Amino acid sequence: MYPAAILQPAGTNVPDIYRKEAKYEFVKLLRTRSFSLATIGFPVMFYIIFGLANRHAFDGSVHLAKYMLAGYACFGLIGSALFGIGVGLSSDLAAGWLELKRASPMPVSAYLFAKCAAAVAFGLIIVSILTLVGTAFGDVRLSPAELVKMLGMTVVGSVCFASMGLLLALLVPANAAPGIINLIYLPMSFLSGLWVPIRFMPHWLQGFAPFLPTYHLSQLMLHVFHYGDTMPLASHWSALLGFTLLMLGLSRFLFHRREQNM
Repeated sequence: MYPAAILQPAGTNVPDIYRKEAKYEFVKLLRTRSFSLATIGFPVMFYIIFGLANRHAFDGSVHLAKYMLAGYACFGLIGSALFGIGVGLSSDLAAGWLELKRASPMPVSAYLFAKCAAAVAFGLIIVSILTLVGTAFGDVRLSPAELVKMLGMTVVGSVCFASMGLLLALLVPANAAPGIINLIYLPMSFLSGLWVPIRFMPHWLQGFAPFLPTYHLSQLMLHVFHYGDTMPLASHWSALLGFTLLMLGLSRFLFHRREQNM
């Protein structure tokens, strides 16, 4: 699956190892049609169906097609992180691929970096395609500053949810990973207002949103367009940072326990 050139002697340039590992991880996922087509296609398809249908609709000063661009951007980048790492790493663990990697001179951190970098790359691809669709067909207007901030939030969000994907990979059996991730990912996306603006949802459902990391990411993305809620930005950043640290802490604990049991 990975070229033997990655298995380098100890004296090899370390940044080159990270670069090659990230490159081949991205190529592997891109060639895995069941991942690349679904991960890129679903958010784009949903935005075409629901977002472009509202290209002339406004809720006060809020352009709904632009509002939904932020939501489906989050939906897409979260999916690429959860499935790329959650399913991919879980499968690698079941197949013993990580043990083979660890037996080579390559550092384990390069393997994890490659997974995260591939998730970020797919997130940027998804958001770029959604932006092109929105600006070309949805009457969405983005300033250069908004576009740069949106892509920056894509990187941040991909890294945050890569940590969740890592934890799920350590908890969930490989054959059950896609189904379980969907059971977590889809309800979180809906309840956070990624598909439909949250104020259009029943009031009793809206109360769940602030407890979900997907909501805080979506609000940070919406703040790029000045469409966010009244909660301070620092609260959203703190919630997302706390979520990421919690996921990484639990993942580290489970990984060390897995090593001790081997």
